[in-house]
Amino acid sequence: MSPHFEGKSFVADIREVSNKCGLVSLQKQLLSQILPDKCFNFFNVHEGNAIISHRLSSKKVLVVLDDVDNVQHLKCLVGKRDWFSLGSKILVTTRDEHLLRSYRIDDVYKPATLNPNDALRLFNLKAFDSDTVPKYDFIELSKHIVHYADGLPLALEVLGSFLYGRDIIQWRSAIERLKQDSNKEILNTLRISFKGLEEREKNIFLDIACFFNGEKKDLVMKVLDGCGFFPNIGIDVLIKKSLIKVDDDNQYLWMHALLQEMGRKIIKEKCIDEPGKRCRLWKKRDVHHVLTKNTHLLCLLIAYS
Repeated sequence: MSPHFEGKSFVADIREVSNKCGLVSLQKQLLSQILPDKCFNFFNVHEGNAIISHRLSSKKVLVVLDDVDNVQHLKCLVGKRDWFSLGSKILVTTRDEHLLRSYRIDDVYKPATLNPNDALRLFNLKAFDSDTVPKYDFIELSKHIVHYADGLPLALEVLGSFLYGRDIIQWRSAIERLKQDSNKEILNTLRISFKGLEEREKNIFLDIACFFNGEKKDLVMKVLDGCGFFPNIGIDVLIKKSLIKVDDDNQYLWMHALLQEMGRKIIKEKCIDEPGKRCRLWKKRDVHHVLTKNTHLLCLLIAYS
């Protein structure tokens, strides 16, 4: 697409860069990429806004803003529609659909998880440098990994790269380990969205991860409302951030298995050795341990079976 525009800019990792370096640095990057022969020297976002809107208003540009998580990022980098000439394209990636809606973005595209065939191709590219079928011994093991990742590109890429060049014994060992504990890089990346939630929304997410994944929405709403978590708005926030989903009939709530594992790991980390000190229990053996050992329990909830 870029040859059809007078200037282009790809501003990557906005959430992380703005936290470390501030919005002014991102404004300068945007301007320098579109006007590489110019030098820009300003020290606050208001000056940056004025320069961007003045210098680029007559240019047809292509701008990609990657990983936006705050409406201020949009206000300071692309502002209003008259900041750029007619025909310009602004593409924004974010973890929060509502942020796009609130800024009146024209169109929103929600990428789906990969189907099994495409998932296997992506995994093979990372694990074998090829999207074709691997050696016979690895075919079934590859299918195990693809099933585990459940269409999530992040998991497929991380696990494929991790297993690249390793022998079949190491593959089997890695798969057995995944049954006990997921890859740390995957869970840490998924946790970014959780960290940005309000406290009540975190509690809703953790309750669904521990007890209500796949349960009827009405039942979950009643329980969460009884806990004072204001689920009508909280559930909507989680859906807009792609942390949970509802089925087509709006009957059931569910979350990706890796998100569920991430949520449960957050609970376990609060006290690894003593289940009674965790705020939620979902395994029968942990509940039995607490009841028989009479250990301290902050909150005991038993999911419907």
